[in-house]
Amino acid sequence: MPAQKNTFSVSRYTPEPGGLWARLTARDSVVRRLDWPLLSSALALSLIGSLLVWSATRNRTELTQGDPYSFFLKHLLNTGIGLALMVGTIWLGHRTLRGAVPILYGISVVLVLLVLTPLGATINGAHAWIVLGGGFSLQPSEFTKVTIILGMAVLLAARVDAGDQLHPDHGTVAKSLVLAAVPMAIIMMMPDLGSVMVMVVIVLGVLLASGASNRWILGLITTGIAGAVLVAVLGLLDEYQINRFAAFANPALDPAGAGYNTNQARIAVGSGRLYGAGLFNGHQTTGQFVPEQQTDFIFTVAGEELGFVGGGGIILLLGVVMWRACRIARETTELYGTVVAGGIIAWFAFQSFENIGMTLGIMPVAGLPLPFVSYGGSSMFAVWVAVGLLQSIRVQRPITA
Repeated sequence: MPAQKNTFSVSRYTPEPGGLWARLTARDSVVRRLDWPLLSSALALSLIGSLLVWSATRNRTELTQGDPYSFFLKHLLNTGIGLALMVGTIWLGHRTLRGAVPILYGISVVLVLLVLTPLGATINGAHAWIVLGGGFSLQPSEFTKVTIILGMAVLLAARVDAGDQLHPDHGTVAKSLVLAAVPMAIIMMMPDLGSVMVMVVIVLGVLLASGASNRWILGLITTGIAGAVLVAVLGLLDEYQINRFAAFANPALDPAGAGYNTNQARIAVGSGRLYGAGLFNGHQTTGQFVPEQQTDFIFTVAGEELGFVGGGGIILLLGVVMWRACRIARETTELYGTVVAGGIIAWFAFQSFENIGMTLGIMPVAGLPLPFVSYGGSSMFAVWVAVGLLQSIRVQRPITA
């Protein structure tokens, strides 16, 4: 069979008469084919997050304008919209989206470029947002994580799924890296170092899942280390970013300045002990000692008010999400689905580790939300779209007689 000329084209999948949705509903309910442990764990995380966000913001009148339920209700609304996006993604299907990847990728690049225009806004030192008006804002880098995964998956899997290759060749891998590098370079200009870190891990996860040569993996790791050293030597990081890394290396260096967030986060988590002080009873949370507690440092609320048991429960639920994602990646029969799932696993795993790790002082502060738990519409929508992709990969597995 001749090789496909356009690596962005849809794979050779041809639906049977009546359509995939008709076949599924006729022979096996779509609802029954969903991965319910994955869905239940993700939903539980979002609901727990709503309570933690409520606890972190109910006394913050400068944020809530006097309405203690404001962030709680917004978090629930974001979760509801996220669920709707998940349903829409399952309905469209990851194979249908495969053909729309060039459009989605182009939109994501345009959006991150808009951040560098007067429409962009700086929040917490990162010029990574677009102000939409009416109190709403958008962080395009969250959705770029999804489009990078889909774009690389299309490129890497096209000829393999067509039966022309066993593994992606070097030229295809190089093209996929260029595809990922374009939005990453723009995001680095904002600068949003935390998002770039996640995307680097996503790229590595995608390449590992695709079966690309190990030389690419080793080369990327080496290049990443060399690039980090070069950025530091040339002084390309902003002062607040340098201070964050300095505080990570030595939290006692500036406890009232750069090291303040990490020190207060560790105090909050440590004070929770085994069972915590109880929801809404955390002294660090009520006293507003930990900055950005509803977003980046949401895990400190769990540590202080729910204790080791509650914090461990959140980690366990995140583990279930990633375990089920690994199972979906293993069971799918097409490389495209495996690569998409692999990229999502790398994204969720690293971002969860980084977020929780920075509250414990074992990772530098990078301004990354905890998936499903932290407050924020852009992040919530993106992770639920990712869950929709995982569910679609599971639902569209071949139906055996």
